[in-house]
Amino acid sequence: MPGVIAETAPTLQGATAAFLAFCRLEKGLSTNSLQAYSTDLSSLSAFFVDSGNVPAQEGLETYVDSLYKSELSPRTIARRLATLRNFYRFLLRERRIEADPSEYLKSPKQWQTIPKFLNLEEINRIIQTPDISRPAGVRDRAMLELLYATGLRVSELCRLGVGDLNLELGYVRTVGKGNKQRLIPAGKQALQAVRDYLGEARGALLKGKTSKYLFVTGRGGCMTRQGFWKLLGGYGRKAGIFRQLTPHVFRHSFATHLLEGGADLRSVQTMLGHADISTTQIYTHVMRSRLRDAINRHHPRA
Repeated sequence: MPGVIAETAPTLQGATAAFLAFCRLEKGLSTNSLQAYSTDLSSLSAFFVDSGNVPAQEGLETYVDSLYKSELSPRTIARRLATLRNFYRFLLRERRIEADPSEYLKSPKQWQTIPKFLNLEEINRIIQTPDISRPAGVRDRAMLELLYATGLRVSELCRLGVGDLNLELGYVRTVGKGNKQRLIPAGKQALQAVRDYLGEARGALLKGKTSKYLFVTGRGGCMTRQGFWKLLGGYGRKAGIFRQLTPHVFRHSFATHLLEGGADLRSVQTMLGHADISTTQIYTHVMRSRLRDAINRHHPRA
């Protein structure tokens, strides 16, 4: 039966540690990706706590059956199965197992969900919400402008260094998933908002301290993902937008508005930092959905 080599069966704890080290050091995955892998493999370890060894095919199938019987969503189950496949492929490549039992696993069927996005009027309302008479408000407006102008992930936005933004040439340099660097052009309004922030507001927030990060807090540290999520939610409520507003909604809006304006899919893929264009193609569903809605609303024989 395919599975672990009996004579040298690796412990699940040791195999997990080796896999996470490989993902961190050789693949250069982000902290968020590593945390997701760790969480998924912790679930596997908890299920086989009595054994302690990497499960072979029969044990793996039992574990997967338990996932399907749980209250987990199809998306979460699919993610856990993807983690298992990557984990077992690593073990096979490292010759810790003689066969990969995960290749027989089937993923749950998922309905493709259209990403949430805002229209231009809603984007403008949120961007105008921060109180720019205060240094923190100037910073927040600059962050919102830059987020919408570039489609950055929130972690990328918060980690931007002062030297990562070229105001003269008008582009942002960032390091995304897989430790891959990309350059993204930024528009005039976003660049001006950042200039306004760098003029006095950033110095007022730092109060004589120094920081390599572009966007800082009143304590002198960099803005955190959690902190920005909270800020964005607050501005959304002030602007009258209450529906699950997250930084990723700005990213979705950036991509959707670009494609609606005539940008080609490959360019959007490059700016978003997607490794596979199939990930970017989800936005074509947004456009088709809106076309269908327009026909239903306005065509006399719809």
